[in-house]
Amino acid sequence: MKFAVIVFPGSNCDIDMYHAIKDELGEEAEYVWHDTEDLSGYDGILLPGGFSYGDYLRSGSIARFSNVMKEVVKAAEEGKPVLGVCNGFQILLEAGLLPGAMLRNKELKFMCRTVGLVVENPDTMFTSAYSKNQVIQIPIAHGEGNYYCDDTVFNDLKANNQIVFTYEGLNPNGSLGNIAGITNAKGNVLGMMPHPERAVDALLGSADGLNLFQSIVKHWRDSNVITA
Repeated sequence: MKFAVIVFPGSNCDIDMYHAIKDELGEEAEYVWHDTEDLSGYDGILLPGGFSYGDYLRSGSIARFSNVMKEVVKAAEEGKPVLGVCNGFQILLEAGLLPGAMLRNKELKFMCRTVGLVVENPDTMFTSAYSKNQVIQIPIAHGEGNYYCDDTVFNDLKANNQIVFTYEGLNPNGSLGNIAGITNAKGNVLGMMPHPERAVDALLGSADGLNLFQSIVKHWRDSNVITA
């Protein structure tokens, strides 16, 4: 499986994402610059964390107008897996690929630590290697991770099982419903604030994030089985 790691000016987790795919997962990965206008050669799209365009207006609000985002939208419409982590999640929200918005953390402070995540929905292309209610250890590193949406959207997210991850115990950022990660209605676009690419080896403190990437690959292989 071949992944595109989208790189915006200000991305700072692209190398982590590349390492997770290439060295830990053993799949193909390439850095793809933000002005690229063709993603047809990739099976999966990854939007890493960082501070795209310096976050000078609102996190992700400038990056969503990059040339490559037209292709990201196209890939999502084609059903390809699209994963946005941290700033990548914020970009997906700004692009309208996921519902809701991101606010400043409740305490108005940048947070960087490992948290427990509850797997709310293991029946997605991103979570099949986990079990229902499994608690995994994944790092967070953000100043604007306070997910918000109106009551109608929130009820839809719950009704459609689009809430994939929630924070265990104390909510670190004030996110509505303890939400840490959601998918689109079709289930092929996942946005999450915690960083699974930073939890792919026990040497990093946790390897719980590797299962997420393994789930994507399993889904892709199962979907591309050639039958006689």
